[in-house]
Amino acid sequence: MKYDKKVVIVTGGANGIGRGIVQAFTEEGATVVLADVDEPSGNSVQEQASSNGSVYFVKTDLRNPDEINNLFTFTKDKFGTIDILINNAGVSRFKNVYDLSVEEWDDVININLRATFLCSQAAAKVMRSNKKGGAIVSIASTRAFMSEPDSEAYAATKGGIVALTHALSMSLQDDLITVNSISPGWIETENYAHLRENDHKQHPSKRVGKPEDIARACLFLTDEHNDFITGENIIIDGGMTKKMIYEH
Repeated sequence: MKYDKKVVIVTGGANGIGRGIVQAFTEEGATVVLADVDEPSGNSVQEQASSNGSVYFVKTDLRNPDEINNLFTFTKDKFGTIDILINNAGVSRFKNVYDLSVEEWDDVININLRATFLCSQAAAKVMRSNKKGGAIVSIASTRAFMSEPDSEAYAATKGGIVALTHALSMSLQDDLITVNSISPGWIETENYAHLRENDHKQHPSKRVGKPEDIARACLFLTDEHNDFITGENIIIDGGMTKKMIYEH
């Protein structure tokens, strides 16, 4: 239970990868503050995780800086500190490049990228007073490096998160705050059993990823013994971005 005295904030923790991350930290004994706009799912995670550790759901719309401030004020006031931040929340708007509106572009940017910066900034202001600093991990994507059509807004934010990660790692070094990112590939968050055989076989790992694959990496990067790792992006995709694909 190496995280039994740690306070962790996970954004977008009510579903999918975020839910897996919340579960992983609670199983290690952490106190987790779960931020999400999905109130029913957030309350559900809070209730289900209570047997393993302490989970507190704070309804938060990351589009709104005031709600971000409320999230960090709540956590600091209740627990006195913040040790770890996992910037997981994100949305996608895959739409024809000729039809994507300014409002749709801004919505993706504000949730995925601007909120990642604002949450990191708010967390660092608290972490800098810790004797041992803290750790920030942001969830990017392999779409920062490779693309399908009509993914411009999403790809831009995920590429931005990778760049923001190494910039923050330099800015926060004197406060002993490590900053890293994780770029997941295909992580199935809904019905793993319904995947096709070829879905698995096309991966060099011979399987599609699961939320716990990302959660374990979050535990690794936020372990105090791994403070020599900062400014890095770890790709977790079953080897797909290293695979040279030709038609035969």
